[in-house]
Amino acid sequence: MTSPFRLDGKSVLITGAGGGIGRALVAVFHAAGAAVIGADRQTAMLEGLPLAGQVLFDQADAKATRATIDAYISAHGAPDAVVANAGFTRAEHLDHLDDEIWASEMAINLNGAYALTDPIIAAMAARGHGALVFISSVNAIAHYGNPAYAAAKAGLVAYAKAIAVERGGEGVRANVVAPGSVRTPAWDHRLKADPTLLDNVLPHYPLGRMVSPEEVAHAALFLCSDAASGITGTLLPVDAGLTAGNLRFVDEVLRGK
Repeated sequence: MTSPFRLDGKSVLITGAGGGIGRALVAVFHAAGAAVIGADRQTAMLEGLPLAGQVLFDQADAKATRATIDAYISAHGAPDAVVANAGFTRAEHLDHLDDEIWASEMAINLNGAYALTDPIIAAMAARGHGALVFISSVNAIAHYGNPAYAAAKAGLVAYAKAIAVERGGEGVRANVVAPGSVRTPAWDHRLKADPTLLDNVLPHYPLGRMVSPEEVAHAALFLCSDAASGITGTLLPVDAGLTAGNLRFVDEVLRGK
């Protein structure tokens, strides 16, 4: 029997494919048999990846993103699945925010994701099948800083639920993966500047570690595969237990550590 976790003969568009999580997504989906179309801002970002094709656009520019995707669909049709992974944030709290920062976070993380997926969803619905996974964040579930990013990522959750409810009858599924801290190269400069940083980060995680990019990718693969054919409109944290509860409260208040 063919494994329901395989994606042989399926095409998958992965955005932010050149980043830390993106590269893991490409590797995992390729290993599962998918023809992967990598999307990022520049060809150089996609070098060395096992891609069946590539699409270039800057997701911060919603109009250009939509135009590029429209052209892709006209030439190739809609992919069988999409992993909307592209995003960006800076470490911030409310005192760091202004109108420009708020607008830029929304443009990349929410508005651009909508411009990317809206034409694809229409094509998937017309065809009668398709799966989408949005890479959101635990910031969409509770506040861990980064308020503008959190608001945008929470918007993705609401948008995915709208797709699930309104396009489910046309065979389109939409789900969300919410990573916690992921050990990508983006952490390297922070750890170089402060080698003790993890001493403050890891006690918040019940598993005692950050998650790997591959763990995030495996969750996305599951939700895109036929193994999740009955699942839509869900939010799956991949967060080493962070959102399950407050480990530091238990340790410091109840256990007295």
